Amino acid sequence: MASVSAGHSVPAGAGAPNGSSKGQGANTEVAVQQPAGPDPYFPDNGDPRYRVHRYELALDYRPGPNRLSGTARINAIAGRAPLAEFQLNLADFRIGRIRVDGRQPHYTHRGGRLRVKPPKPVRAGAAFTVEVHWSGNPKPVASPWGGLGWEELEDGALVASQPVGAPSWYPCNDRPADKASYHISVTTPSAYAVVAGGRLLTRTTKASTTTWVYEQSAPTSSYLVGLAIGMFQTVLLGDPGPGGVPQHGHIPARLLPEFSRDFARQPAMMDLFQELFGPYPFDSYAVAVTEEELDVPVEAQGLSLFGSNHVDGARGWERLVAHELAHQWFGNCVSIADWRHIWLNEGFAKYAEWLWSERSGGRGAQQLAASAHRLLATLPQDLELADPGRKSMFDDRVYERGGLAVHAVRCALGDEAFFRMVRDWVRLHRNGSVTTEAFTAHAARFADEPLDGLFDAWLYGTALPPLPVLGG
Repeated sequence: MASVSAGHSVPAGAGAPNGSSKGQGANTEVAVQQPAGPDPYFPDNGDPRYRVHRYELALDYRPGPNRLSGTARINAIAGRAPLAEFQLNLADFRIGRIRVDGRQPHYTHRGGRLRVKPPKPVRAGAAFTVEVHWSGNPKPVASPWGGLGWEELEDGALVASQPVGAPSWYPCNDRPADKASYHISVTTPSAYAVVAGGRLLTRTTKASTTTWVYEQSAPTSSYLVGLAIGMFQTVLLGDPGPGGVPQHGHIPARLLPEFSRDFARQPAMMDLFQELFGPYPFDSYAVAVTEEELDVPVEAQGLSLFGSNHVDGARGWERLVAHELAHQWFGNCVSIADWRHIWLNEGFAKYAEWLWSERSGGRGAQQLAASAHRLLATLPQDLELADPGRKSMFDDRVYERGGLAVHAVRCALGDEAFFRMVRDWVRLHRNGSVTTEAFTAHAARFADEPLDGLFDAWLYGTALPPLPVLGG
């Protein structure tokens, strides 16, 4: 789901989509690793002229004064042309120093863009290293959906970056298709725990501070680097057993009884989603609950963040537990090439909610699809799912119509072919980036009949098609 910090909400209002690009099912796979140009929704974010291989972040954070200082070592590779200059995204921090391959470059820093001109151009295809030192008081960056990124809480902090909040706390090539590994070290007062996506390597206490070191080896989009700092109690969710997925919860102690009920079935969700989607794509999975309320949960790679309002002891938000877990496959492991294709993240995560309900004794996917269809029939029908436009990329209709589009494919293929198609989709594009056209081409390979009409209606048309029916 859209990552929105405490005190901000995602608007559900309609907006006219940006253009219309019709796509047909094809016989060949169309996989995208790096788009050639800027993101059409956020042209000022990211730089397609290079890609990052690895980020090494060393941070020091003091919650009281909300003071962050950091060093980033960024290992990158130039694209097909020499790099006379390049761009990183970074919010309004004070820059201490910058080095490119150990040498001092010229740079400018304004409007959230750090433009760097190396002493001599980086050769095409060559590896290079950028070192940035920065400090200041982190705060969310402005967006059409309110502040995004680093959020100071009453006692701690969290990161909620989707889609463009990552520069609020570290310099990055902020585009979803530029995926890199991360080594993150965070030093903070010892009373606080630090939770990040990835594997905890070490935790070292010296005097009154503790340094937490995490490694996320799987390629990760910049907006999916999650972080929470707070007073947490850590619990194990289920027993993973040999070869299982370690799952942990990090929650305020007062919420432990409610959390223990609300998240009790997450291990069963993990088992089901591995059956339906393929093996869990990362080393571990964690959920963290903040002391404060959040409008919506926040997905990050290997980590999901929930507000205290999502823990009620009555499993009142269990569908969101399933939704955020499903994003580990759809959105995190298989990422989108640019933000036009966000329905691939949210449509599959919405459908995973329905599948969990169906398999856990709740309403079936067909019943939930019918409810979504009735809802959509009452809303404006002017949204093109495959390109909803920047203003509408988090519209409720992207989620509901996205889930229905996935349901329509299931109805067309039948269960055996549909779930085989989904598992193959995740396997083929593991750690990569995809487009809507890649998905339509992939799904067409599993169909006995052409799917062009289905995709034209659900993805490229705006009128609501008839309700798809399983076995119909």
